[in-house]
Amino acid sequence: MKQNNPASLQVLYTRREIEMTVNRLAEEITREYQGRKPLLVSVLKGSVIFLSDLARRLDFPLELEFVQLSSYGSGTESSGKIRMAQVLHTPLKDRDVLIVEDIVDSGQSMAYLLERLHKKKPASIKLCCLLDKPSRRKVPVTVDYRGFTVPDKFIVGYGMDYAEQYRNLPDIYVIES
Repeated sequence: MKQNNPASLQVLYTRREIEMTVNRLAEEITREYQGRKPLLVSVLKGSVIFLSDLARRLDFPLELEFVQLSSYGSGTESSGKIRMAQVLHTPLKDRDVLIVEDIVDSGQSMAYLLERLHKKKPASIKLCCLLDKPSRRKVPVTVDYRGFTVPDKFIVGYGMDYAEQYRNLPDIYVIES
């Protein structure tokens, strides 16, 4: 765990707790999407590890697509300015879409993405997030599948980063100053 550490890291969720939660989410999602072929839209880069673990546990045909949004840069506070660096290439009209996100914080990025996807007239859109931080919400967002509700702290590991570091940590940590 020796990375350029700006502060100390405190374990919030262990890899075992994460695994059990991903299994629970996969069971819920499998029940709902059985007999359908949804498009899972992963929000890069943070959700790629969560998506990989989740997708392998889903028991139905699916397709994967990726978008990249940014509102942080290298800081620990959202700038509030959403930028889409990579867009969808798969048509969404009449498709069931499941957005897979690592963390929903202010809701601004997710509201931005949801608005853009709704314009493409999918049959349905649902949101699955591993971590939900409702205490930071500035824009209302409905989370359909939630792994954990987390405190108002900056979180890294299991795909989430601080200045592109810590994504490879298998547990989820809080950065303590």
